[in-house]
Amino acid sequence: MAITNQQVKERAFLEVLYEDEYFPDHVLDKGKAILLDLCERIEAERPADLKALYALTAVATERFNALEAEFDAAGSEIETVAREEIGGDIWFVATAYGFEDADVEELIAAREW
Repeated sequence: MAITNQQVKERAFLEVLYEDEYFPDHVLDKGKAILLDLCERIEAERPADLKALYALTAVATERFNALEAEFDAAGSEIETVAREEIGGDIWFVATAYGFEDADVEELIAAREW
């Protein structure tokens, strides 16, 4: 499914992390794919409220949890800068789809990083 939200189409997800050699591009590419998959699911499922949105972002967050081992294997980790960037991008997605009242901590409540 092609993303139709113009804000999302123009967003450079995980941009700060791509600029830092500490974070391997091949793992970041998987993180970017998680974010784009989240957008596709929001467009397909059209969550009616924050509870439904949080269910979708929980799945995305759990997928980021699974990436931690790949970061570790590449000599990196999801540390402070990465946590902020991932959380910020998930919050951006929520607001881009009209959920301005979303709580960023609730959006990524399932995180282990």
